[in-house]
Amino acid sequence: MNTRSYAIGDIHGHPEKLRMAHDLIAADRERTGDDDAPVIHLGDLTDRGPDSRAVIDMLIEGRQAGQPWIVLLGNHDRLFRKFLEDPDWQDPGLRPDLDWLDPRLGGDTTLQSYGVAQVAGRDPYEVHREALAKVPAAHRDFLAALPLYHARGEALFVHAGIRPGVPLAEQTEDDLVWIRNGWLEDARDHGPLVVHGHTALERPRHFGNRVDLDGGAAYGRPLAAAVIEGREIWLLTPEGRVPLRPEPEA
Repeated sequence: MNTRSYAIGDIHGHPEKLRMAHDLIAADRERTGDDDAPVIHLGDLTDRGPDSRAVIDMLIEGRQAGQPWIVLLGNHDRLFRKFLEDPDWQDPGLRPDLDWLDPRLGGDTTLQSYGVAQVAGRDPYEVHREALAKVPAAHRDFLAALPLYHARGEALFVHAGIRPGVPLAEQTEDDLVWIRNGWLEDARDHGPLVVHGHTALERPRHFGNRVDLDGGAAYGRPLAAAVIEGREIWLLTPEGRVPLRPEPEA
């Protein structure tokens, strides 16, 4: 059975980078003749980049057109969704002195992509009312329906990672979208190869039991696109596939 999958790292509001990643996948599909393999987007669609709204529009339109796209929930997507539901909600993954509207999180740039006026210095309840008026219901429904993970073949796709030693059915949403401590340093075999993002690196890396595809698109670096076959993984480039092989933790 063909269990080829494609994966795209953290997008963070960069529609042009997302188009380039999809173009690389389309070129690989043409070479392999495989039009059915799903494309798993690893979450963090929004925040920091210039046009989160365009990213969500692109993903909604592609799925409506029949593209085999799976989109996972990232912590930034949850922050966006929860702000729209309740501006007083505090994400347990954040320090108490931070909230989504803080420029360090990037919620301000997401709202600006929807036409919400300058966020800094404004009353958060006023910002919330304007956001509710300007963020389309289709986008809110899209965010509310995003799954936490996707399993296919010998790979498990998730935004941040998993709590080691905990069965998948018992993993918490907080861990799946936020985990770092207790996860990044764990070298044990988790069963499937875990393909994730969330922790930005200078480049995608393979650690043997997991692969981190967040190559830092939010910070000016390219958006990673990869193809996974069994437990083998290749990065996609304009020149074709480049093997991503296990390497020791630095």
